[in-house]
Amino acid sequence: MRTTQPKNRSSWGLAALGAFLVSSSSALAAGLGQPEPWQMDRQIPVTENARDIHHFEQGMHWLSFGISLFVLGLILYCVFRFSEKANPTPSKTTHNTMIEVAWTIIPVLILVAVSIPSFRLLRTQLSDPKADVIVKVIGHAWYWSYEYPAVENGGGFAFDANIDEDKMPKLLGTDNDMVVPVNKIVKIQVTAADVLHSWAMPSFGFKIDAIPGRLNQFWFKADREGTYHGQCSELCGARHAYMPITVKVVSDEAYAQWLVEGKTKFASLDGNSKIAAAR
Repeated sequence: MRTTQPKNRSSWGLAALGAFLVSSSSALAAGLGQPEPWQMDRQIPVTENARDIHHFEQGMHWLSFGISLFVLGLILYCVFRFSEKANPTPSKTTHNTMIEVAWTIIPVLILVAVSIPSFRLLRTQLSDPKADVIVKVIGHAWYWSYEYPAVENGGGFAFDANIDEDKMPKLLGTDNDMVVPVNKIVKIQVTAADVLHSWAMPSFGFKIDAIPGRLNQFWFKADREGTYHGQCSELCGARHAYMPITVKVVSDEAYAQWLVEGKTKFASLDGNSKIAAAR
């Protein structure tokens, strides 16, 4: 029995490690494209833009933590170094030129260092690459509608996406989902039919305002298949909380089949569609 006990312990350890890895991967998959209870971090990023935002945010947290520790150290130093007990005779110093220069220049250098990745991120977001897919998104009180232009293998239809309260996750499912292909540049043109709305997709790393009479534009390239959820992020009225967004990222084959099926399932676009033709 003594000779087999270490083997049993090691097997139990391997089994526990395996169970932990399986549960971790399951939790990771479950959290893809949707919020989780007690979540403190961003959703799993599936676009380059979302990952850049995630890394930039982590860097800012560490920078803020370091500055906070430095300021706390200065405060504690001043408390003990310049206390009444340590300095029975108060100093009459009014200013220190070197310290004043330092606390002016150092924050400027920090801001310059922060601005470099900030502008790089903005340049990526505001670039206008050639689109593989264009979808027009229209915000209504209180639902979304989507228009797909006609292409060689389908398209040319529009549909509404209303909340489906029977779907999970709760209040994030829609009766019709926006579908896009994986690893393709998708250009989103967003407007509104009535009041201000905002089309937000956390896993893609962006939100864009839907403004009546104006066509805003953004792009993303999702590199992982799955179902992703977002919501209207502009307070727009009584049912603002019931304007979910569901985007399915599928393979090229599945997307081509969905385009063909959409022509019979959804209403055809009329000739007055405002979808831009330029790609």
